[in-house]
Amino acid sequence: MIKFCFGLTFLSVILFSCSKDPVVYVSPDVHDYFPLSVGKYITYQLDSTLFINFGQKDTLVSYQAKDEVTAQTTDNLGRPAYVIVRYLRQDTSQSWMPNNTFLAVPTAHSIEYIQNNLRFLKLEMPVKDGFSWLGNSYIDTYSVYSDVQFMAGWNYTYDSVGVPLTLNSSIIDSTLKVDERDEFLGQDPSIPGTQYGEKTFSVEKYAKGIGLVYRDFIHWEYQGGQTGAPGYYVGYGETLTMLNHN
Repeated sequence: MIKFCFGLTFLSVILFSCSKDPVVYVSPDVHDYFPLSVGKYITYQLDSTLFINFGQKDTLVSYQAKDEVTAQTTDNLGRPAYVIVRYLRQDTSQSWMPNNTFLAVPTAHSIEYIQNNLRFLKLEMPVKDGFSWLGNSYIDTYSVYSDVQFMAGWNYTYDSVGVPLTLNSSIIDSTLKVDERDEFLGQDPSIPGTQYGEKTFSVEKYAKGIGLVYRDFIHWEYQGGQTGAPGYYVGYGETLTMLNHN
């Protein structure tokens, strides 16, 4: 008896419906979205949110930043790694000044990133919409000595993989978004009588062949006022928007 497949609209449909073989997903390579080589750089508009006047006022401080791969090395496990130096300046009339040093570790299936002694799993295989992983799993977020307990349990999740992005009037062909955290606890401090509020938001966007092109992070906690003392904020934020790259 001969068995036929119907609905012959697309050959791929015929092959799939007539075959018992599973469909194999071929993931893009995470290294394509975080290329590393000595001399590579990306410059950004960096806007930092700070709380001043004893937490009574938020203010925005802006710089130009350049993240440049300056050397190849090994990490504390002996794995190949790359040194990334961040340089800052107020504007193009000033010279770049070194400000911080990071370490990127490209493993077979991920990109690890060490910043201020915190090891993040920035990208992970497979690269597809909806895939998630614990990006802060190497960070001490649980001990009483931790200053970053708010980073516990973050599920990094891919969104908009392979989608074009318009940034500073330029179109980038292929990008992906990593949703890291969007959380609000307590009450809005603008509500009279609020005693506690906490906001954490973090998202990053990467471009194929370029690297990180956008980052938006904010974390603050609000403590309500007591008799004779006003409420106040503690926290910080950072927005990075790519200007150019090589």
